[in-house]
Amino acid sequence: MTELQDHRPASRGYPLPELIESTSISAYAETVFGHLRRADQRRWAAAYVRGLLTTPGRKSARRLAAQLRAGATGAQSLHQFANASPWDWTPARHELLHLTERRTQVRAWTIGVAVLPKRGNHSCGVHQHFVRSSGRTVNCQVGIGLFLSSDTAHIPVDWRLQLPEKWLDDDELRARTRIPEDVRHRSPAGHALHLVDSLTAVSGRAQVPVVADTSHHPTSGALLATELTARGRDSVIAVPHGLRVVPEGQRLVARNAPDGVLTAGRLLELLSPKGVTATAPGLGPAPASRADRLVSALVRLPGRRGLSPGVYRVFARRPAGTPGVGRVWLTSLVRPPLHELLPLVRAQSGTAAALADLTENYGPRDFEGRSYPGWHHHMTLASAAYAYRRLEGGTGAVDAVGGAGAGRYTG
Repeated sequence: MTELQDHRPASRGYPLPELIESTSISAYAETVFGHLRRADQRRWAAAYVRGLLTTPGRKSARRLAAQLRAGATGAQSLHQFANASPWDWTPARHELLHLTERRTQVRAWTIGVAVLPKRGNHSCGVHQHFVRSSGRTVNCQVGIGLFLSSDTAHIPVDWRLQLPEKWLDDDELRARTRIPEDVRHRSPAGHALHLVDSLTAVSGRAQVPVVADTSHHPTSGALLATELTARGRDSVIAVPHGLRVVPEGQRLVARNAPDGVLTAGRLLELLSPKGVTATAPGLGPAPASRADRLVSALVRLPGRRGLSPGVYRVFARRPAGTPGVGRVWLTSLVRPPLHELLPLVRAQSGTAAALADLTENYGPRDFEGRSYPGWHHHMTLASAAYAYRRLEGGTGAVDAVGGAGAGRYTG
């Protein structure tokens, strides 16, 4: 990605804050943002990350500047650095990817969706979006993020901003918010695939499954699964109960599907008496009277050109003592035992919790910039702050008094 050009004055015109900052944060920021060409940009990146880590409550530029004791022009300078200064965010995100791969045992790449409420209609990409969990339509930006998930952390390493067509079709809006010419409309599934493709090209580790929740989107799960399979990538995807599937060699259900097609939820309900007892690692099977059961079936996916060439597995829990099945998952992993898929299911839950923490406590909800590059800058800085906290576990004491050294952070 080429640097975005802007004619407004860069941050070099503002005095840098006199900071007492942790050597650990300085070294970390020097690694993540070391690609920035100017020393003052690297200083402002470190200051911004430290501000996000230490400022309680709302993370506006003014509150960050006050926490950093950055002087009268500090808020303007921080806002300028995030929203107007022309720097490329891609190398910083790649560094977060490599840093996370070095520091954790990555189990999965997970997809998260950030809903960021906004006042007014001027922030890039803002639109009316229905939030199913609350049953409300909100005025917001929507970000699609890719997280690297391990047993101990879920780290955001790359983002896409969902842009409704009105933002892309209006030349005046595009110019005002500095949307690059090569940015085009993509569905959430399209953004997820673009994230996977982009980071696969730079990852230094063996490929791990992609995990996503498309349970509220009728067709996205099947599309995402088949596209990832075509790329040679395994996936575990939450899908609607109503996803249409063709059972693979299931004589038991033939009479319930005259045309050979069932919904995934109905198929698993028919098979649920034959489910296997769910186990907890190290604890063995739960008593039959209280145990959830796992039920699965091999299927193919119907499409416009017949059946998908690949065989998939659908699976779900059947909670003890209740009818029906829980959330339905579609996976290309047909060989591993069912219990080996449960950590991947938990990865999605962990990512949802990490996403809530990130958006609530690291500034994405509070950003006041309106431009496309500003949004990407801020999400990169917020992700860097979140990654520091999770990967360092609080070491380096962000409030510690130390020099402003900029030694290379190796992790």
